[in-house]
Amino acid sequence: MATTSIEEVIGHRQHRSAIAWVASRQTFWIFLAAVIACVLLSLATDTFATERNLFNVTRNFAFVGIIALGMTGVIGSGGIDLSVGSSVVLAGIVVGATMAAGYPIFVAMPLAILAALCVGLANGVLIAYAGMPPFVVTLGTLAIARSLAMVLSGNKMIYQFGPDHDLLLELGGGSCLGIANPVYILAILALATGFAFRWTRWGRHLFAIGGNEEAAGMTGIRVARVKLSVYMFSAFTAGITGVLEVGWLGGVTTNLGQSMELAVIAATVIGGANLAGGSGTAFGAVVGAALIEVIRNSLILLGISTFWQGSFVGAFILVAVAIERLRSIRQRD
Repeated sequence: MATTSIEEVIGHRQHRSAIAWVASRQTFWIFLAAVIACVLLSLATDTFATERNLFNVTRNFAFVGIIALGMTGVIGSGGIDLSVGSSVVLAGIVVGATMAAGYPIFVAMPLAILAALCVGLANGVLIAYAGMPPFVVTLGTLAIARSLAMVLSGNKMIYQFGPDHDLLLELGGGSCLGIANPVYILAILALATGFAFRWTRWGRHLFAIGGNEEAAGMTGIRVARVKLSVYMFSAFTAGITGVLEVGWLGGVTTNLGQSMELAVIAATVIGGANLAGGSGTAFGAVVGAALIEVIRNSLILLGISTFWQGSFVGAFILVAVAIERLRSIRQRD
């Protein structure tokens, strides 16, 4: 009887400790907030829970969520990437112009992603090897990449994509089993990224660098190489999004991706990534992106001016950062 009693006590303590751990995760509370918002909107409106609206919500947040995965790696390593919106439009213009010239999508897509990777390579080299500040470097490449997109397109809309036109539109705007194709791509990338963050040396190293770069270097981590890789990963996710958005919209202009970096950074921070570096999860990036889209959708359905969207998102960012700050103070105490 005594042994059974001790085992019950241990089991009870472990159960309480698991609950406490979950409750301390910012991602859990953000996920709960998103679920509550969805329930309230379903009760307050007749349109939120409709199949068409849910399809649009999931498709729209998939674009931000894909890039937020890459941004989580960048912020987790202690950096920032302001150039992702410009990488989106550069990739979009490249895939559109290449296909409009008669090349198949299987040629155009790799070229588009390669164009975005060149932006990530430039960011990584200047930040990791030249020691330049991430904010300044990515602000510069933001302007350069968008300028290149204007040059390549002549600042004109591209909407005819050659022989594989319908294939591109199906890729970004189509669906399977009632779920938008970009959502499947987000799910695959989120699972792969979550595994990489949690179970690979690369993931452990990038968060170690974000936590304490000097200490990480002293343990033998190749800091510059890891930093270069995270900026290229961020550009890779932006390149994929650029291709998908062109397929969804059925055309591409140089306005594509404008200010998208703000929504991506917001989703990453709201999802639990610490702007000081050292933390972040793939699941948090997806949840953060979902919450932002639910907020945007709710403003439309409730008849509130979309001008308020920035205020709501900004408030969530401030709350998320404040929660992280309070948790850090409590841990130190």
